[in-house]
Amino acid sequence: MRGVVLHAPGDVRVEDRADPVIEEPTDAVIRLAATCICGSDLWPYRGIEEVRPAPMGHEYVGWVEEVGPDVRSVKPGDFVVGSFWASDNTCEICRAGYQSRCVNAVPMGTLGTQAQFARIPLADGTLVATPEAPPTDLLPSLMAASDVMGTGWFGAVAAEAGPGKTVAVVGDGAVGLL
Repeated sequence: MRGVVLHAPGDVRVEDRADPVIEEPTDAVIRLAATCICGSDLWPYRGIEEVRPAPMGHEYVGWVEEVGPDVRSVKPGDFVVGSFWASDNTCEICRAGYQSRCVNAVPMGTLGTQAQFARIPLADGTLVATPEAPPTDLLPSLMAASDVMGTGWFGAVAAEAGPGKTVAVVGDGAVGLL
């Protein structure tokens, strides 16, 4: 398959990569319909963070192609929105609503979803199926649910945003103001 790989600051290439396969019974393999670049991808691209050649991408939507024997929430043919962190959705931290801090979390950026296909670990906690395949013009909106919406929600909870409070969004999080 073809996938995007960051080699050095400013050096991004589309290359042949190995097709993903089910490695764990909780994995799914999806065919990507849309993926995008996140602001966090720009730090290594600009050379502000260390760069090791690595696949890129952690914001994605697509179709389930295959699932491991322990996957129960999605099935082949489902259209899914994936999270930027793979999480089991069963640990105490996930049950408290902080899936990005799951004790078994896998950062999807290390696997790379800017590709034709991707292996999604912990599929039951990571993928959300839509009721039906969306029209193409809705894909950008669904992409926001893959990362930006969850990041914003986490920031709002961390800032204790709520009625009667003033909140300013700064960068990647929210800051509560007195």
